[in-house]
Amino acid sequence: MLEKNYIHQNIEKKIYDKWEDGDYFSCPLEVDSSNESFSIMIPPPNVTGSLHMGHALNNTLQDIIVRYQRMRGKDVLWQPGTDHAGIATQMVVERKLMQEEGVTKDKIGRDAFIKKIWEWKEDSGGTITNQLKRLGASCDWKRERFTMDQGLNKAVIKVFNDLYNAGLIYRDKRLVNWDTKFQTAISDLEVQQVETEGNLWYINYYFKDDSNKYITVATTRPETLLGDTAVAVNPEDERYFNLIGKTLIVPIVNREIKIISDEYAKLGEGTGAVKITPAHDFNDFEVGKRNNLDIINIFDKKGNILSDTWVPKKYHSLDRFDARKLIVEQLDNEKYLNKVENHSHTLPYGDRSGTVIEPFLTDQWYVNAKKLSIKAIAAVKDGDTKFVPKQWEKTYFEWMNNIQPWCISRQLWWGHQIPVWYGPDDKVFVALDENEAKKLSFNHYNDHVKLTRDNDVLDTWFSSGLWPFSTLGWPDNTVEFKKYYNTDVLVTAFDIIFFWVA
Repeated sequence: MLEKNYIHQNIEKKIYDKWEDGDYFSCPLEVDSSNESFSIMIPPPNVTGSLHMGHALNNTLQDIIVRYQRMRGKDVLWQPGTDHAGIATQMVVERKLMQEEGVTKDKIGRDAFIKKIWEWKEDSGGTITNQLKRLGASCDWKRERFTMDQGLNKAVIKVFNDLYNAGLIYRDKRLVNWDTKFQTAISDLEVQQVETEGNLWYINYYFKDDSNKYITVATTRPETLLGDTAVAVNPEDERYFNLIGKTLIVPIVNREIKIISDEYAKLGEGTGAVKITPAHDFNDFEVGKRNNLDIINIFDKKGNILSDTWVPKKYHSLDRFDARKLIVEQLDNEKYLNKVENHSHTLPYGDRSGTVIEPFLTDQWYVNAKKLSIKAIAAVKDGDTKFVPKQWEKTYFEWMNNIQPWCISRQLWWGHQIPVWYGPDDKVFVALDENEAKKLSFNHYNDHVKLTRDNDVLDTWFSSGLWPFSTLGWPDNTVEFKKYYNTDVLVTAFDIIFFWVA
């Protein structure tokens, strides 16, 4: 007898359970099969998330494709799984820990906190998987993977070692986008530019040899004058041509700095003179490198003013924005402040923390993405990889042709810990595990010395970028790897062409 009402949840569950019980979604693993192989990898969604309409659309398209290929008699793998979502997951569990136990991660320590995250993942991390099943997705669920699985960690460590040994991974001191709330570097793509109504402060910098004369600079960040090491003028600006090389005195800290010639100072913009703070502005950092300027950091990792001897005591440990107010007040009282204008400009915010991002000078690990991009660009140009619709090739090429060194280290606890150990003199040992690092250090020092592992973890995208082959057992030459790699189709949203596809 037919039910009075059609309750789709009951009907769909009954059908889906039958599919799963019948093992209809499993990928065949016979290498010598006469059937052609076909594979699609689901771009791994964050374990913290829930499905949105974009996921529903993309996974429906993938489901149509894999079901069609099965009906054509192919051996099909549709690989599911989730991403460990480093900063997002750590933020969720930190908040949960504070709400439920009233403690911070620092209070319980790294190992205990990571254990808490794994517990959270087991309890709450299956939301997206269950939602995909509700959609009827015909994935091979027995092969579900997580980017922090042991096998995937093996692939991550192997790739890091290989790239380091090839000279493509290196450590460098550069400016990064620093999130003062989470106290970690974040990528450009995790920064939101927000239009803001603010002020433009015009400040007089007096000449050392004539205290009655000055140059006026305009800035939206007067607090950074504590780290100024030059004032730049355009070499074609006739107003300043005869002043290049002269010495100015930085207000408040009384530091002597030079007027330098650099095309970064644009004719017709502002006063034509630009204060240069290499440690706290990306453009200023490049000017500093070109002109061999000192780099003076004025902030700690929380965005507070350093308590250094050259900083007036009243600014020690002050929040950067509180310091700004007092510095403007002092500039005004001491007649350095020329004028103040209302000014619209963009401010960089962390997309998860909601705090203003600080350009911050720190040691980080980088990938030479420019060199790696050569083959990736050629693959699309030569037609080995095709974009559908073709118009998205333009977005891909724009990103790849202008790609910068990729900062892959993060000052977090949740993620793949960087496989680097340091000797007592900071000598670097990159290895597959601690035992190998000890062997390398013994060969170097001819002695057993204490090694310290790098505390940082890798950017989430480092591990998810290996997803198409790490999920198949690489670096081991597994049956799955031999049969289903390379993959055939990638269905994804345009917004991760930068993050993941490229």
